[in-house]
Amino acid sequence: MRMTPESLSLPRMRDAYQKETADLRLTFERSGDGSASLRRRSTLVDKVVRQLWTELAENQSDPTNVTVVATGGFGRKELFPYSDIDILFLCANDSTERDCHEVIRTCTQAMWDIGLRASPATRTYKECDHVDPDNLEFAVSLLDRRYLCGDYALFKKLENDLLPSLVLREWNTIVQNLAEMARARHSKYGNTIFHLEPNIKECPGGLRDYHLSQWLNLLFSLQAQKAWPKASTNNFFAVHNDLESAFDFLAAARCFLHYRCGRDDNTLDWHAQDEAAEQSIGLDTSGSADPAYWMRTYYRHARTIFRRTSLLMDDVPPPRRSFYKQFRRRRTPVAGTDFFLEQGRLDLDPASTVSDADGVLRIFGLVAVHGYKLSQNAEDRIAEALPVLAVQMPEGPFLWNCLREILLGPHAAHALRTMHALGVLELIIPEFHGIDALVIRDSYHRYTVDEHTFLVIDNVHGLRQPAHDWEKRFATLLPEVDRLDLFLLALLMHDTGKARRTGDHCTQSVELAESLFARLEFDPEERETVRRLIRNHLEMSATLRRDIFDPESIRAFAEKTGSHAQLKMLCLMTYADIKAVAPDALTPWKAENLWQLYIATSNFLDRSVDEERYHVETDTGLLNRIIALTPERSEELKSFLEGMPQRYLQTRLPEQIRTHFRMALDLATEPAQLAFRTVRQLNEITLITADRAMLFADMAGVLSAWGMNIVKADAFSNAAGIILDTFQFTDPFQTLELNPTEVDRFLKSIRDVVSRHVAMETLLRARSHGNRRANAKVHVDTRLAFDNESSTHSTLLQVVAQDTPGLLRELARTFAERACNIEVALIDTEGEVAIDVFYLTSQGKKLNGEQQQQLSASLTQAIEALRH
Repeated sequence: MRMTPESLSLPRMRDAYQKETADLRLTFERSGDGSASLRRRSTLVDKVVRQLWTELAENQSDPTNVTVVATGGFGRKELFPYSDIDILFLCANDSTERDCHEVIRTCTQAMWDIGLRASPATRTYKECDHVDPDNLEFAVSLLDRRYLCGDYALFKKLENDLLPSLVLREWNTIVQNLAEMARARHSKYGNTIFHLEPNIKECPGGLRDYHLSQWLNLLFSLQAQKAWPKASTNNFFAVHNDLESAFDFLAAARCFLHYRCGRDDNTLDWHAQDEAAEQSIGLDTSGSADPAYWMRTYYRHARTIFRRTSLLMDDVPPPRRSFYKQFRRRRTPVAGTDFFLEQGRLDLDPASTVSDADGVLRIFGLVAVHGYKLSQNAEDRIAEALPVLAVQMPEGPFLWNCLREILLGPHAAHALRTMHALGVLELIIPEFHGIDALVIRDSYHRYTVDEHTFLVIDNVHGLRQPAHDWEKRFATLLPEVDRLDLFLLALLMHDTGKARRTGDHCTQSVELAESLFARLEFDPEERETVRRLIRNHLEMSATLRRDIFDPESIRAFAEKTGSHAQLKMLCLMTYADIKAVAPDALTPWKAENLWQLYIATSNFLDRSVDEERYHVETDTGLLNRIIALTPERSEELKSFLEGMPQRYLQTRLPEQIRTHFRMALDLATEPAQLAFRTVRQLNEITLITADRAMLFADMAGVLSAWGMNIVKADAFSNAAGIILDTFQFTDPFQTLELNPTEVDRFLKSIRDVVSRHVAMETLLRARSHGNRRANAKVHVDTRLAFDNESSTHSTLLQVVAQDTPGLLRELARTFAERACNIEVALIDTEGEVAIDVFYLTSQGKKLNGEQQQQLSASLTQAIEALRH
């Protein structure tokens, strides 16, 4: 009788499967044990498949020639709630495949009808005896084969005869392609475990890497023993319990994501992180956990997997070896240690013991200087010897000499990461342990605090070979740092205070460094050098949020800096610190501002700070350079420049000033002069027109209406009341890039609003259907801070708020309604946080207390209205 899905007991099997699946979910939600949940689901699916095949096999003419094999995740007994069921129908020969085709099709259809996402493959025994480089996944899936039902003798023949012979014969092809696929996947994710919303399966350090490490270890063992390793001797993963712990955590997290989404979704998005922490998914504790702590646990486990996988990938031989390398592998002993260097990797003889702390520190010095890697064996031996090394670890000048050799090496960050991963860094500097995988959970900080610290050091050493022109200026400061060793030590310790979570982390980092100073036996001068750098390491970043061309800002910053030596180190520290926050945190224009702040402060320290406003009669040098470009208009040029802020002339080339001047001359024919250009990754628009109320608000409103994101703005005016506003902005939706003809319409809409031919509200209504940014992931509380001390002529207002479309326009509109004039506007954005600073006057004076209170109430109301 021909069997069909309808003739099987599918309704009963489907009901039973659904009931047991629901029980599995309840069990997971109660216990949180992801690994156990995978095994239970695998057992359940085993039972279903065997029952189906048993009913079908009763009607087969020769059931002994087919075996049903679980492969891939199913073969490993790692079936996640919504994973596919990888199953192989192995036929003895072609005729068996033809005869069983209908039965196999019926079985597969029945699996789908029951609710199993079957991913079947049908192969003859002969077809399994080769590796297709374009379908490596099938060959790899057989590494995790497991007998289900059918012809057991055929399965054992596959397992004991065909597969070992095939894998040994195609060993290079398999391992090299596995490694190449992994490198491509790692590259797709930036070769880093640090992602705000990681894919816990595909990202570096995810489940895919965990399984890769299993496969490579199995393949290396097979190559060495020429047979499958026995369960009792394949103890690689029994020894490395940290890997099993990492798998248990990721298994629980992936089960949680599957149940949460109702599908095979492996992205740990922001809200999923909150929910996982609330339920303590994968943690040993009950109740709820802090999301930052939960993500800290995730990064620790991802780091463990990624590091172990990377070491195994390093052992994969290259596709081709030179004739020389095939016949010669040279070992070079490392003097004074039991280590040796072979093919760029430091290893340790199996008969040797790691008991010499001095020798281990010397090894890390070589890693820092030459960029060598440690072998897997060397790393394991050092990690196992930590208790012995802790007793023998030196202190005083000898320890400092070892540490400074590591810090000064061009590959210092690589050496420090390795030391940190193995626990050696914490032996030297216990204070560093508190920031191990510490998460600063917002959409701006990409990296954990320890990784951020290593990147800061890497960024400084990277200036030895600057990649961009704008980095070359900072590179000139590096050779001028007198004590580069102390500077790098300050970088290593500058964020350790964040471990305490409360209070000023700069002050707390200094406190933690004091005990290190004592162990290293630093003299008072050395201590103070490092102290001041750590204590003031945020001062330059904070000053960047002020008007860096305001003498009062420069004076205040210069007083904290104190000397040219400290200024150079703070400048480099700020450069490296900002750049290490996220891949795109240090934009070229931020770097430009940082350099301008360095120059301005250096000038102040040299007693040569310029006056705030430019006056023709007191500075003719710049005037003559510009007049040389427009000799026929010298008197008009003098009128244009008179009263301009010094920052305008310091940040513009003479050619740019000439262009602006010519635009001002055309105001009689077109009252709103515009210039549009692209500056690096940013768009820039310059407006020259006569001053009027709401001008800044209207400009910000037009840009917001077009979906632009303002990242920087300058507002200048001369003594004649001519306004020169410059806005730099990004185009998140690529409106202008993808539609070049829209540029003219964009500029026309600005002219229409500035000239008041079109009301701002009309434009906003017309474009209200346009692109909007996604909902905020992080809620940002609004903070307003007034300051009447930092500037001699204006009230400084700092606004910290959610970065929402139209924010700048609402702020400027509120200023105008409260009769406040914007003298300077400094716009900055960090992730989803807008940090805008305004220098305000009212009728030419600072704002008094009552005016500040009224303005604060109006601004708060306007900002809250934007949220809803």
